[in-house]
Amino acid sequence: QMLCFCLFLSEQMKRKLDHPPDGRPFPSGKKHCKGSGYLSPACLVPATPTTFGDLRVANGLSAQRRRVNSGPPPTGLQEWLHTFQAWSGPERLLALDELIDRCETTQVKHMMQLIEPQFQRDFISLLPKELALYVLTFLAPRDLLQAAQTCRYWRILAEDNLLWREKCREEGISDLSRRRKSPCASPWKSAYIRQHRIETNWRSGEDREPMVLKGHDDHVITCLQFSGDLVVSGSDDNTLKVWSAVTGKCLRTLSGHTGGVWCSQMSSATVISGSTDRTLRVWDAEKGECVHTLYGHTSTVRCMHLHGNRVVSGSRDTTLRVWDVESGRCEHVLTGHVAAVRCVQFDGGRVVSGGYDYMVKVWDPESETCLHTLQGHTNRVYSLQFDGVFVVSGSLDTSIRVWEADTGNCVHTLTGHQSLTSGMELRDNVLVSGNADSTVRVWDVRTGQCLHTLQGPNKHQSAVTCLQFCRGLVLSSSDDGTVKLWDLKTGAWVRDVVALQSRGSGGVVWRIRASDTRLVCAAGSRNGTEETKLLVLDFDLDENRQKEAE
Repeated sequence: QMLCFCLFLSEQMKRKLDHPPDGRPFPSGKKHCKGSGYLSPACLVPATPTTFGDLRVANGLSAQRRRVNSGPPPTGLQEWLHTFQAWSGPERLLALDELIDRCETTQVKHMMQLIEPQFQRDFISLLPKELALYVLTFLAPRDLLQAAQTCRYWRILAEDNLLWREKCREEGISDLSRRRKSPCASPWKSAYIRQHRIETNWRSGEDREPMVLKGHDDHVITCLQFSGDLVVSGSDDNTLKVWSAVTGKCLRTLSGHTGGVWCSQMSSATVISGSTDRTLRVWDAEKGECVHTLYGHTSTVRCMHLHGNRVVSGSRDTTLRVWDVESGRCEHVLTGHVAAVRCVQFDGGRVVSGGYDYMVKVWDPESETCLHTLQGHTNRVYSLQFDGVFVVSGSLDTSIRVWEADTGNCVHTLTGHQSLTSGMELRDNVLVSGNADSTVRVWDVRTGQCLHTLQGPNKHQSAVTCLQFCRGLVLSSSDDGTVKLWDLKTGAWVRDVVALQSRGSGGVVWRIRASDTRLVCAAGSRNGTEETKLLVLDFDLDENRQKEAE
């Protein structure tokens, strides 16, 4: 009965606060009472307090309270109180309803301040720790961060390492590495906060100036590799340069080729390069030494693909060669193309190659036999992707074809582009293609459906030069001097990550390489409006590390 009475009184006071004497409601959004509470199960025990004073004592508070300092009590107060106590419960409620209607707002607020705290409960603190943590698992990470600011005990619960490990698992975060000390008690919480910060920096980060790495004079950067903190650029000036992605310094120049470097691959500190001088070279990027020079091709080495300790190279001499990187020995020669080999993929078991003879071939390198010749393109094949199930080929005939690697059957012909498909990325049956028609398209290779065309008012204004997946996003570079970021799921333009000063007047972004935390761009121009350089953007910088870097 006491509980119902207090609840009734509270509701009536709230109604009084929300509707002043003139009957008009207060403006919406204005708060007239402080806090909102939870009704504790402790109030429902059999020994329910009979008066409000009893309720205060049951809650661990003194029966004494601060009295209003308004002088002596009014005449007849005790008789009025005795009369009130003599009434029945319904009569008391009716009397209180009438009394509240005759109170001023300040008087109602005074009653609220006395009554509401008795019905507020920190239910999390009242629960066993295991049950409290179970309740917190239903909160989103952002809400957990806010809950940690409630009180000291909530902070202890919200810092629980197993709780944050589960949140990281839900977000697909498995990296616990931290590059500096964190004030968080939970390593998994630190990992979540770091990944959230990196994601925010990618999508809407401040326009921080990229680190500029100048080299190769005014030559074209033809290939770009990125591993850990090392960046390796190859150029038609016959050299490769090894850079620190942390300091921006050129650590060493790899000299030895007598012709322009046209392709490269990298694994840890091992770099393999192919040149117009018809050779491949294997380098130790940390020492700056040439470990092996691989002779065999009789024309320019135009493409290569590294898997484990074996690299497959394709040449304008129409052949492919399989090399052992550690020994420098040529293990196999694959012959069958009748024109230059332009692109190659290798998964460790099968080799797929595309050439200027309009053909795509699937090879067994061990037996040096061609398993399938995939015919259908009507012009040169410039790009390939191979995931072990599907072979995807892009051609100057404007089409993209999807083939079954095991049977050699063409399952889809993807049409929509208007020019040369120069670059593609394939992951989890999602294909992204970049074209000289200035558009990027997203496809489902299982159905052949075009999911998105990345264009609109923020689309590239010239040919797309390079593509890369990154964190559920797509990066694309272009002859228009920009690098754009797109949302893979929606196809929406997110922002321009890089925009050269000479964009639109000759500035070009030739190549891009990205990790989860960094983007490296090779830029320059064909008319002297932009000097040749590398741009490095680090998205793992918080405010403290940004100041340290500066």
